[in-house]
Amino acid sequence: MDGTDGPFAGPVGRGPSTCENRGTMSDAPSSRPAPGQLTLVAPRRGKPPRHLADLTVEERREAVAALGHPAFRANQLSTHYFERLVDSPEQMTDLPQAVRDDLVADLLPPLLGPVRSITADEGATVKQVWRLFDGALVESVLMRYPNRVTVCISSQAGCGMNCPFCATGQEGLTRNMSTGEIVEQVVAAARMLRHGGLPEARGLDGGAGLGDEAEGSDEPAVRGPARVSNVVFMGMGEALANYKAAIGAIRRLTEPAPSGLGISARGITMSTVGLVPGIDRLAAEGIPVTLALSLHAPDDELRDELVPINTRFKVDEAIDAAHRYYETTGRRVSIEYALIRDINDQAWRADLLGEKLAARGRGWVHVNPIPLNPTPGSKWTASRRGVEQQFVERLRAHGIPTTVRDTRGSEIDGACGQLAASTA
Repeated sequence: MDGTDGPFAGPVGRGPSTCENRGTMSDAPSSRPAPGQLTLVAPRRGKPPRHLADLTVEERREAVAALGHPAFRANQLSTHYFERLVDSPEQMTDLPQAVRDDLVADLLPPLLGPVRSITADEGATVKQVWRLFDGALVESVLMRYPNRVTVCISSQAGCGMNCPFCATGQEGLTRNMSTGEIVEQVVAAARMLRHGGLPEARGLDGGAGLGDEAEGSDEPAVRGPARVSNVVFMGMGEALANYKAAIGAIRRLTEPAPSGLGISARGITMSTVGLVPGIDRLAAEGIPVTLALSLHAPDDELRDELVPINTRFKVDEAIDAAHRYYETTGRRVSIEYALIRDINDQAWRADLLGEKLAARGRGWVHVNPIPLNPTPGSKWTASRRGVEQQFVERLRAHGIPTTVRDTRGSEIDGACGQLAASTA
C-alpha cells in the first residue's frame, strides 16, 4: 500500500526528465530538483510496517485470523485505535493479556516518531515534526479556531511538484506516505485534543482559516478538549500523486467509529496543484470532500513558472476539471492563490481570474488569496496590503466570493508553503 499507482507515467517538465531524488535513509532527497522539473512517480523505498489503518474492515478481520486469533479481535482493535485513541496494550483490558502484545505489535506498530513540537497563537496552533520508519521527516499542523479544530496533514515526504515559492517543493520528493502514516497524523491530533493539549482559540480569526473551504460541514462547534472536525490535505506533498494511499486515508477518516474516525467528509479538503486525471478520479469516488485548486496565476505564461505542472495541464484544463468536480459532487470548489508582490498580484490578473471563473457559472467557486508566507532564501515576498485589497475587490466585482486566508503558524514555519521538515 505504498500508493505509487498515480495516473501518470513519469517525470515531466522543463528540467531534465529524471527520477533521481531517491535519497538514502535520511531526511530528504540527495539533491534538489532542477527548476521546473516534476517528479510524478515517487521513488521506491522500503514499505512502512503494515498498520490497522492501512486495512479495510474485512482485511483487518482476515489479518487477525491469519495470526491465529478470532476475527472479532479486529473489531476490538479498531475500537481502541479509532474510538478510544489508544495503542498501548496495557489499556486494552478487554483483550486477553496473553495476546495483547502480539496483536499490537502486528497491527498497531508505531508509524510516527515525534521529533519536535512548536506552538504559536497562544498555544492554539501546534506544528509537529515526525520521523517515519526510514528516517524521512514530515510535518503536520493542528489548529484550534473558535468554532472548529483543523489538522493540516502531509501525504508525501517532500513533494515532486517543485513550485519555486514553496519550501516543500524545493526540497524534492523523498517518498509517498502510506495510508496508515497519513491517518496516524490525525489520530495523533485527536489524542492531543482528548488530553487537553490545545487551548481554546480566542480572537484569532483574522481571515479565512484552514477548514473554511469545507462549506456545509455538519460538525458541531468545537470548544475545549474535543475532536478534530476538519482535515486538510495541505501539508507536505501532492496527495493526488499518491492517490491510492490518500483515498484510503479519506475512507478511514470518514468511516463511522469504530471502523474509522467518523469525521464528516464535508469537513475534509483535498488540495491539488491541478492534476486533472486525479481530480476527475476523485469526483467519481462518491465522497463529498471539498476540492481546493492551488492556481496562483490565471495565465499560462506565469503559471508555467510558478506551478510547473502547468506545463502538462494548462490553466483552463485545471479550472475545467475543478468545475466538473463541482458539477459531479455539488461541492463548492476553493481556488487557492498565493499573492506574490509584483509577480501575480496585478489588477489585470485579478480581472482575468474573475472572468475565467465567472464564465463557468455562479455559486460553484470561492477564492482564497493567501499572503505569501516567507521561506528561507526566497526572492519573493507578500503583496502590499493595498494591492491585496484591490485584488480582492476586482474578484468580487466579477461576482466571485473572495476571502483572504489567514496566516496561522507563519512564525513557526507552519503556514501554507512553509512546511519542509526544517525544524528538526
